[in-house]
Order: sequence, then structure tokens, then C-alpha cells
Amino acid sequence: MPIDAIKPAATEATDPRYRDLDAWEAPAILDALLDSQAGAVAAVRAALPALGRVVEAALPRLVAGGRLAYAGAGTSGRLAFQDGAELTPTFDWPRDRLAFLVAGGEQALVRAVEGAEDRTETAAADVAALALGPNDVLLALAASGTTPYTREAVRSARRAGCLTVGIANSPGAPLLAEAEIAVLVETGAEVVAGSTRLKAGTAQKIVLNLISTTLMVRLGRVWRGEMVDMQATNAKLRLRAERMLRSLTGAGDDAIRAALAAADGRVKLAVLLLHGMTRPNAEAALAGHGNHLRRVLQA
Repeated sequence: MPIDAIKPAATEATDPRYRDLDAWEAPAILDALLDSQAGAVAAVRAALPALGRVVEAALPRLVAGGRLAYAGAGTSGRLAFQDGAELTPTFDWPRDRLAFLVAGGEQALVRAVEGAEDRTETAAADVAALALGPNDVLLALAASGTTPYTREAVRSARRAGCLTVGIANSPGAPLLAEAEIAVLVETGAEVVAGSTRLKAGTAQKIVLNLISTTLMVRLGRVWRGEMVDMQATNAKLRLRAERMLRSLTGAGDDAIRAALAAADGRVKLAVLLLHGMTRPNAEAALAGHGNHLRRVLQA
């Protein structure tokens, strides 16, 4: 097939405004790049209704004990891994309820693996190895929406009954048609043609932040704007936990430190101890109210 007969994805297009980019001075280049990043934010705003559908469809599956899985290649795969990996320290999301499908495997997170994104058989095998099922949710990203590995991951996961979400930056992308829920974040041509680590990558990062954080809030892992399921694993985070408890309960320093120690550093549990509950009663109350601190306190 002649090269000219292959229509490139919108993210691969060339923007004539930047034809002489290499002749510009640094301030002009920086200004153009910053403007394009602002465009990424605008593109995500247009996709908010679709993101709402993702959250509402994913929530009951996660409440039922399902896993949150991510799929991608190259920049998309690295962004997906970053989003998922940060859910455990920030929201205490169980590691065994996270799954990653990255073309080329873990080594691809730090260096390119030649041809990995073209291997559909690997994607199918990776999905099978994870045994994704009806309670699981797969967020699959590809700027062009044509990446073979990511598309096959979606097709295989959907056949297994998993909720599949396709996130792409190019209208008409096959990935959007193959996923159960399509999220188009139309960012258009890049300042540097085809370099989707720029505004397309920024838009993907924002989309993942919005989906995963909203899910964690709806799952009760945030209370009064604080990440009350945070894992206090170092000195900085232990101080943050103390400040959080002071703000949330008004208790004194000695009481706060005693409650945190009794709660093994778990802020949510410490809040209930500071409200006068015993640890067994506090743990039972949280379990009985879906791990929502607000519901426990209201009850």
C-alpha cells in the first residue's frame, strides 16, 4: 500500500504553525509548548461526561471486590503504571487489587522494548494470566487508539466479561469502538509532530488522575478532603497524619500520637478512637459501613 494511502491518526499530524520551530528562540518554544498543555486541559473538560460514565460503571464492580487494571504501551503504559502504583500509598488501595498490562513488561517502564506494542499474542496471554473477570475494570490507553497490544488487551478482557474503558486522543480510533466505554480526549497535532509524550500524554495523565481519584473518594477513602486511608510509611507522612488528625478532630498532640499508635498509623481508625470508640468496635463499624468514615460518624 502506498505511504500516502495510509491516513495517520490525528495525534500524528503536522501543525504548520510549528514548521520553523527549530529556528525559534527558547522563550518562543516554551510559550508554544505551554499553550499546547493548556489545550490538553480543555480537551479533558470536554470528556467529563464520559469520565462520569466510567466512574458509575466501575464503582459497583470495585465495591464487589474487583480489581482496577491498566493497559498501555510506551508513554501510555508508563502513565498508566504510575497512576495505579500511587493508589496504594495514597489511598491504601490493596496491591492485589491492581493489575498492569504493559507492552514489553516491567522492563518497558524504564526503556523501550522493540516491537512490544505490536505483539497481540502477548496481550492475549497477559490478560489470560491475570484472569480478568466481570468484577474487574480495565483502563486502556493509546494516544492514536491503534496500538495492537492495547487493542487486543481490550478485546480479550471484554470477552472475559471485564468492564473495558478505551482512552484515546484521536477521533475514530479503533480502540474507542472496541471498548465498552469510549473516552475521546481530542488533543490534535503536537508541537513536535507525533510526540504524544507532550499534550496527549498530559491529557492522559489528567484523565487517569480524575478517574482513579474520584473512584477512591466514592469508595470512602477520603473524608473532609483528607486522604484518611493514607499509609504513613515515613517521618514526613507520620507528621502529615498527625496534622490531619488535629484538623479533623481538634484533639491534643498527646492524644493524637496515642491514637495513631493504637491504630497502627491508620488515620481513619485513629479518628474513631479519638471519638471514644474501642478498636474492635471501630473496625467493626467501618466494615459494616463499607469503609466510609462519614457513614460511621453519622450513624
